[in-house]
Amino acid sequence: MSDPLLANPDLYDNSPGGAPILRGGHCRACGYIFFPPQSYGCESCGAAPEQLEPMVLEGKGALSSFATVHLYQGKGIETPFTVGVIVLDQGPAVRATLAQPTDSGLKIGDRMHAILAPGGKDESGNNLVELRFDKMESHR
Repeated sequence: MSDPLLANPDLYDNSPGGAPILRGGHCRACGYIFFPPQSYGCESCGAAPEQLEPMVLEGKGALSSFATVHLYQGKGIETPFTVGVIVLDQGPAVRATLAQPTDSGLKIGDRMHAILAPGGKDESGNNLVELRFDKMESHR
């Protein structure tokens, strides 16, 4: 069986160290860091697209908000599942599905890190992995 494919390779990749990296961007004019990557110009200062450059973002940050979904008509994900907004240490906020299916034990400010989790299959039947965030264990 082949290795799983990334569900959204334009947004993230698997680093050699095993933890996923996020593909973001940086404005050379004002220093603004953004995710997801885009090439339309800086949304902060209005600089031209030529001022934007790709930037690798580390998938670590703090949980800003979250909600558990109990009823969902879409395909490809079973309920319940929890979505959250994670403010990355480098600045951008990322909305993502969380690794834990319910909000049990979560609180605003929890440290989170990016993981790759099973994400169903593509049209050809290949296994996919997708970006999710999981609560970091405290090191007390």
